[in-house]
Amino acid sequence: MNDQAHSLRRLANRGDRKSARVIAVTSGKGGVGKTNLSVNLSLGLIQAGNSVVLLDADLGMANVDILLGLTPKFTLTDVLQSEKDVGEIIVEGPLGLKVVAGGSGVYDVANLTEWDLERFVRSVEQLDLNSDFIIIDTGAGLGRNVLSFVLAADETIVVTTPEPTAITDAYGMIKVILQRNPDSAIRVIVNMVNSPRQAQQVVEKLNAVLRQFVNREVAYGGFIPYDGHVGRAVSEQRAFITAFPSSSASRSIEHVAEKIAGKTSGQDGLGRGLKGFFSRVYNLIH
Repeated sequence: MNDQAHSLRRLANRGDRKSARVIAVTSGKGGVGKTNLSVNLSLGLIQAGNSVVLLDADLGMANVDILLGLTPKFTLTDVLQSEKDVGEIIVEGPLGLKVVAGGSGVYDVANLTEWDLERFVRSVEQLDLNSDFIIIDTGAGLGRNVLSFVLAADETIVVTTPEPTAITDAYGMIKVILQRNPDSAIRVIVNMVNSPRQAQQVVEKLNAVLRQFVNREVAYGGFIPYDGHVGRAVSEQRAFITAFPSSSASRSIEHVAEKIAGKTSGQDGLGRGLKGFFSRVYNLIH
């Protein structure tokens, strides 16, 4: 077992080049706009001059493709089964966004042998070579697999709204993450707010309780205002940042993306990439 763990650590850390920053986007509950934020944040990062891959890892409610009007024919499952190369399962979205449908493949990683895992990680390494960011749209809630994805990522964005139930569930998610890894890099983005001050108050409330019970705080990642253009873009299967670039929601997501792009991940300022991410997921689930 120790030999296996050593091998996986070596695999995750191999290579001298900068790897993509892996950011998991999650939420304590559904219905807070997590996937819509993942899509538009990815496009905002591209507009800020970055190359981005968006991995849809929400098996229960996978709808990145629906929001963008895309039709993926293959998923990571096909790569795991050696039927397709990673390049063959990528679907190109707006602005050159690379979209990867996870399917059950993101969970099947846990069932691989060490040899199969190394083969799979080598196959996804090409995404690291050509990407600055890999955004992972996880499921909502505290399921085992969701928590493993969050803990394996370089950074985590927790999406909430000002509703009391959403704030409570966001706190529960953040508390568990910090209990498992007190050094987790977490930022909270508050969606569907009436004002910037309302968003700041939500994060202040979260941090007040976190300081009391976990002795930690999370970063304020920004806000997305309630904007009728968002619902219109969803109905048209378009991203609001490209469909309505002058809308208040688009301006806010651009600000959030610029803020994220301007910050580095980890003590060395580098992300660990998708190959490191899947190796850590494997270890965490086991």
